[in-house]
Amino acid sequence: MTNTTLSLKAKARSEYEYDFLVFIGRFQPFHNGHKSVIDTALEKARHVIVLIGSSKEARSVRNPFFWEERAAMIMGAYSDDEQTRIHCTPLLDLPYAEQSWIRNVQMSVQGITCQYQVTGGQSIALIGHAKDHTSYYLNMFPQWENVNVGRTLDLDATNVRETYLRLDSTFAADGFSLLGAPTSTVKFLAEFYGSADYLALQHEQQVIDNYKGAWRDAPYVPTFVTVDAVVVQSGHILLVKRRSSPGKGLWALPGGFVDPHEKLRDAAIRELREETRIAVPAPVLYGSIKAREMFDDPFRSARGRTITTAFLIELVGNKDGLPRIKGADDAEKASWVPIANLESNMLYEDHFHIIQNMLRDTFARL
Repeated sequence: MTNTTLSLKAKARSEYEYDFLVFIGRFQPFHNGHKSVIDTALEKARHVIVLIGSSKEARSVRNPFFWEERAAMIMGAYSDDEQTRIHCTPLLDLPYAEQSWIRNVQMSVQGITCQYQVTGGQSIALIGHAKDHTSYYLNMFPQWENVNVGRTLDLDATNVRETYLRLDSTFAADGFSLLGAPTSTVKFLAEFYGSADYLALQHEQQVIDNYKGAWRDAPYVPTFVTVDAVVVQSGHILLVKRRSSPGKGLWALPGGFVDPHEKLRDAAIRELREETRIAVPAPVLYGSIKAREMFDDPFRSARGRTITTAFLIELVGNKDGLPRIKGADDAEKASWVPIANLESNMLYEDHFHIIQNMLRDTFARL
């Protein structure tokens, strides 16, 4: 390599403060506040790595758009030249495995940065806006400098998507620009509006609004207590398909709300039997409980603060095969699903992550 080539590389690098700036977010949807962060990142760094969270979740009012759709919104807001410097990549949510999530971030960043040779080593920093408790991740990477971008626009993705999902049929198509999003997002939202997926999400938003409305006059914000049954036998897990919104049509663990007079364990067995009609005597189910664990991610349910306790029930395989089941009560259908076939985008709320946690040894072998 000639001295001229080295000097040109050094000059190109000196134009920027950083080689890579990392921006982590969910972008549900991508709005002008997000864009202002990436705009700043493009001024400061040669490359911008955008890690798109909640990347393989089923559509819901909190996660209405797939990660590929959000990546298209982001890339569509920039010129061809700028797009060559922006790298969008999916990031899985792991609400009950924080260290694994941090490792995934590190590996995703490494997977991109290793593609570029930078003379004198690479400088990497994390960029974002420390808006509230949801920005705690900015302090999880001490190896990277933290570039805090001040809030220049009063925009919040939660408000944008809730406004969007509450639109009625009289809404004028040209009004999407009022949502505070770049043209690429506005175009997508306009095309998505009125689709079957949109109408399902809109109905789900209405159900949740009505549910929360019933508690609006309570003196304190309520915390709900639920239970879930993780029933496994011979490499299969028992799931139910939800009959109603929220989460209509998604697979879920058998479970539900705890009655005022019940212990958690009794509620779990009751809900399991009501929703699946499992052909196993109650004493056997009680005797097959191997573990219990609480799951309390603040965002696990769109209906409000809901803390669940999951019970692992391991049934012993026998010559008769898997126990007979039948969907009932809140369940449209019940099914024994091979554990290896589970995907996060087929399951309701955080149930995939609950299963992962309760069967961590099994998942480690897959």
